[in-house]
Amino acid sequence: MTTAAAPIPDTLADWLAHCERQHPKGQQGIILGLERVREVAQRLNGGAGLRFEVPVVTVAGTNGKGSTCAMLEAICQQAGYRTGVYTSPHLVHFEERCRVLGQSIAAAELLPAFADVERARLDGPPIVLTYFEFTTLAILLTLSRQPLDVVVLEVGLGGRLDAVNIVDADCAVITSIDLDHTDLLGADREAIGYEKAGIMRTGRPVVLSDPMPPQSIIDRAREIDAPLWRIGADFHFAGDRQQWGWAMHPSHGGRRYAGLAYPALRGANQLVNASGVLAALEALRPRLPVTAQAVRNGLAMVDLPGRFQIVPGQPALVLDVAHNPHSVAALAENLDAMGFYPTTHAVFGAMADKDLAPMLARVAPLMDRWYFTDLPSPRAAPAAQLVAAWNDAGLAKGKNVPVSTHANPQAALDAAVAQADPADRIVVFGSFYTVGGVLQAGVPRLTAPHLAA
Repeated sequence: MTTAAAPIPDTLADWLAHCERQHPKGQQGIILGLERVREVAQRLNGGAGLRFEVPVVTVAGTNGKGSTCAMLEAICQQAGYRTGVYTSPHLVHFEERCRVLGQSIAAAELLPAFADVERARLDGPPIVLTYFEFTTLAILLTLSRQPLDVVVLEVGLGGRLDAVNIVDADCAVITSIDLDHTDLLGADREAIGYEKAGIMRTGRPVVLSDPMPPQSIIDRAREIDAPLWRIGADFHFAGDRQQWGWAMHPSHGGRRYAGLAYPALRGANQLVNASGVLAALEALRPRLPVTAQAVRNGLAMVDLPGRFQIVPGQPALVLDVAHNPHSVAALAENLDAMGFYPTTHAVFGAMADKDLAPMLARVAPLMDRWYFTDLPSPRAAPAAQLVAAWNDAGLAKGKNVPVSTHANPQAALDAAVAQADPADRIVVFGSFYTVGGVLQAGVPRLTAPHLAA
């Protein structure tokens, strides 16, 4: 006897709600492991499984993944290739996670894949998927059905046990390694590096763009015989205030790029990311050749909201999804390089599992007023908890540093604008939710109240 099948959702919002209900931990639950998601993937396409017929690049790391994916995408597009990209999380709309030819995919184009994943997980012993696993499979399936020339996949968490790792990539890129998600990935860089190294495949090139990589990554590459291309050893970059250059070691062909303009993505850390991108493209050159002009144009035109994004206005607005000590340190360096502002206002919201004390301490010398905000996630630290972390760290050090709490990022930003002078600067950071919360109606252009009067 069979039971009647549940009605198939007919909108993306309904599908996402359906995915949230599937696993008892809901959307925020993180369950590492590939057995369930791999089994569903093998059931797709009538049992033929999930397959890509074009080169695939997988990108893992603690920070710099999104920027690396965006630069790979931009250069390949400038070379005339049809690109597909999967990244997570999104800032405002779920569709941002799947880009085809540089544009977020239409919600309607995702629906057939969601339905196919649902049928596959119920075709045989039912398999329960987390929100991330279900949506990842749907996006991977959607991309596999597009007429593309190259696919770039960002790993969500870790590498070895992340759902994206069911795909055998032609080239793997590992960006910076630092402490984050230590409860899941390990307590030190060596343990975390081992998890990231899980995206490597025997005989396929791995680009390592962390200047000081954990030994665990190097050891794992040797263990499985994966060709390892390391920044500082196999390729390097150098630059001055006007331009930069990149070179590959002669053992890998010795290609060079000189007189490059700095990437359109701001921040000194972007040269490290861009160097890894050029190495990955060199590794893929036999299947995906790009010209020097495509490299120049792609780096000049790349765009990625929320990565040290400076929005001109009075006051100036800086948006950055920095959400761990390493990325907040990079944010602090970039803010310091912007020059003098009479007052800097910090809008900050973060997840409760983050190492808040070093994050706050790193930027405290640059911030004059704080606007702590709640975030729409059960994993988020309430604004009051953020204030407590600020007070416990003793970061005011005798100075009068005004602190306030707000119900959401937009309310916090509005409060900052109300207090700001035209020459000031407002920095919104701490989480994708924090930045996404002020982008709901588009990129805000700020005007101090007395200028608008």
